[in-house]
Amino acid sequence: MRTHRIESADGLGLHVTETGPATGDVVVLVHGWPDTHHVWREQIPVLAEAGYRVIAHDQRGFGASDRPPEVAGSHVFHAMADIGSILDALQIGEAHVVGHDWGAPPCWLLATFSPNRVRSLVTLSVGHPHAFRNAGMEQQQRSFYMLLFQFVEIAEQWLSSDDWANMKMLIRDLENWPEREVELSRPGALTASLNWYRANSGPESLIAPPAELPNVTRPTLGVMGDDDWALLDRQMIDSALYVDAEFRYEVVENAANWLQTEKPAAVNSLLLDWFETHA
Repeated sequence: MRTHRIESADGLGLHVTETGPATGDVVVLVHGWPDTHHVWREQIPVLAEAGYRVIAHDQRGFGASDRPPEVAGSHVFHAMADIGSILDALQIGEAHVVGHDWGAPPCWLLATFSPNRVRSLVTLSVGHPHAFRNAGMEQQQRSFYMLLFQFVEIAEQWLSSDDWANMKMLIRDLENWPEREVELSRPGALTASLNWYRANSGPESLIAPPAELPNVTRPTLGVMGDDDWALLDRQMIDSALYVDAEFRYEVVENAANWLQTEKPAAVNSLLLDWFETHA
């Protein structure tokens, strides 16, 4: 594994890892909340062994990447631009782009606004922004924590108190918890991660008109776990309405939100098949 320190368009340092042959087709893996690139640990070696050049970075505010000084610096459009900055710095024209959780929206936007950089799009758990917004009251109820996270200092205390009891209850993914506890216990790390919600999912988002987005024109694979308590399958299925290209929907059985670590073999099989089909 090779590591790079790459500067974003607005001057932040991004921690980037690169694995696999330098001449292989490129796969970019974009993690979500509250993770780092290490959440792809089951995918990176498998994809690299299959001949892919695998790029995975710590998103701004997470891991070894810099934290934006202002909440607005965690806006998803900055995260989209970060992927472009990484591709530019590594002299990569286009890539298969894979996003999970909060890693999915910047990938959706990259495919929307820079389709020439995206050979194909894979999105795990989180569908198109418009499909998510239009998924109805049940999805809003499942997303209650997004409003909770708007309360500065209150959310931090609620999540971390009593040995992180509420955080563990919320994410329900204890396999990855030891690594996350180390990461989120660093000074300022929890707030930096919550700023993603504060920059993108504030109360005004409930009443503001949706952003005008052209449809995605790249082949897109949407993958859900069948036991994801936080996200309805509707918001992934309806993403097809916003894709003017091939759209394929797959369900991973006995998996919740972090399907790439819960069912890595199934996810890896889907990825390898998809990339081969769209080589």
